[in-house]
Amino acid sequence: MKILLLEDDIMLNETITQYLISCGHALREVRDGNECMEILEKEKFDLLIFDINVPHIDGLTILETLDKQKKMVPTIFISALIDIEDITRAFNIGCHDYLKKPFHLKELSLRIDKILKTTHVRMKHKRLSKSYSFDCESMTLYFNNEPQVITKRQLEIIELLTNNRSLVCNYDMFRDYVWNDDFIDNATIRAEVNRVKKVLKEDFIVNIRGVGYMVERPMEGFSN
Repeated sequence: MKILLLEDDIMLNETITQYLISCGHALREVRDGNECMEILEKEKFDLLIFDINVPHIDGLTILETLDKQKKMVPTIFISALIDIEDITRAFNIGCHDYLKKPFHLKELSLRIDKILKTTHVRMKHKRLSKSYSFDCESMTLYFNNEPQVITKRQLEIIELLTNNRSLVCNYDMFRDYVWNDDFIDNATIRAEVNRVKKVLKEDFIVNIRGVGYMVERPMEGFSN
């Protein structure tokens, strides 16, 4: 899941970011409302996690702006505010959940899982390793949230592996998906996969000798 986190407390921001990355999510983190709006104008996210009291533009105002623009993104507010008027305003403008600080990180993870089940969000952005993720919608490989330039065939190889994380992709699957059923021998497929592995800064492609290749989930037990 691709998540945008808006939290101005540096330590809490870093703690949430590291935890959600360890859960297999792709994170963009910001501490300022203006920067948050700039990113939202350029990128799409599966989930927003917003603090309310942040510099320049507060989290509630950002969500109100998105609502007016008809950009509906599941949102969780995390805040120390307990005034019922603030909570009411948050839900009235479309937030899906409200988590009062301080909270346990596992509780945040449970709230995210609940949103996944109730909103049926289709995960388009999937984490492949600590630093790599893949956007299945735009077919873009990211390293530390920066898009990487590789060939179309290399992208198709990564897309096949991404769509089958934790499963072994055998040589016939590569022939079917990447080479459109053209007869390509296994040695050619191995050579092309090795070219992909050479351009990666982290090698997340596992060779299953004599069978094919796979990408393991970053952490076992998480859906993204």
